[in-house]
Amino acid sequence: MTDFTPENRPNAFARAWDSDIAWSFRHSPLAIVAALVSILIILAAVFAPWLAPHDPFNPASLNLMDGFTPPMEPNQFTGNVYWLGTDNQGRDVFSTILYGARISLFVGFMAVLFAMVLGITLGLIAGYRGGWVDSLLMRVADVQLTFPSILLALLIFGIARGFIPPQMRDAMAIWVLIVAIGLSDWVQYARVVRGATMVEKNKEYVQAARVIGAHPVKILVRHILPNVMGPVLVIATIGLALAIIAEATLSFLGVGVPPTQPSLGTLIRIGQGFLFSGEWWILLFPSITLLALALSVNLLGDWLRDALNPRLR
Repeated sequence: MTDFTPENRPNAFARAWDSDIAWSFRHSPLAIVAALVSILIILAAVFAPWLAPHDPFNPASLNLMDGFTPPMEPNQFTGNVYWLGTDNQGRDVFSTILYGARISLFVGFMAVLFAMVLGITLGLIAGYRGGWVDSLLMRVADVQLTFPSILLALLIFGIARGFIPPQMRDAMAIWVLIVAIGLSDWVQYARVVRGATMVEKNKEYVQAARVIGAHPVKILVRHILPNVMGPVLVIATIGLALAIIAEATLSFLGVGVPPTQPSLGTLIRIGQGFLFSGEWWILLFPSITLLALALSVNLLGDWLRDALNPRLR
């Protein structure tokens, strides 16, 4: 007979370790590798000021004589050696990747958070209220789905910059980029949450909350929202990889973050200009970092989707 006394009851960590999601993660080598790669890149970006050998964005620390130094080879003028080489301005490529990933991850996380909050809010309202509110929001969503998200983000970015004074554009560029990517990606959250809300609002626990006079906002936040978050977390995980790629694409096109704060997309754009002149490392290493980050996060999203699907258990 099992003893369920308080002193023998399993703690929170033990219950989490024995959960279905933890079991699925432990038995998925691909998910483990993807998680390790994602955590490694995220930690390296967060601790970039302490891990980077040089501050690549401090003009006082740059030496143009170190420009175009190949990886692990001494510079012919200064004799300095850099792990991944240097770019045209003498900046250490390894340090620029750490700082660039820091900006790309910040933009990606904030854009996903913004899109998720906006999409969940509108989806809950549309699914719970129904009627003309639902029709209006879903028609707006349908119209937005007819446009490619990257073109829509580019349009929103250009319009927003038009309303910002020229002297503030560089300072506000990252936040404008976050809003542009977020506004282009809220539809998928809204549609998923709306469908789940329409199912949940007719269940007994919601009807009971209505009978006792609970406010609609309380019903949405405390009762319906926790039951629709599973699919949202899957979309958010995959959306993070898409947001990072969208930021890199916009920065590669020259409309993203300012040159003084280059992201991975900006570094790839800079390296692309020197690819055919023989300085291959300026493009290769930032591209590999972006590919590894986007692929690992995407694989985690695929694993989470399967782990939360009861039909696959």
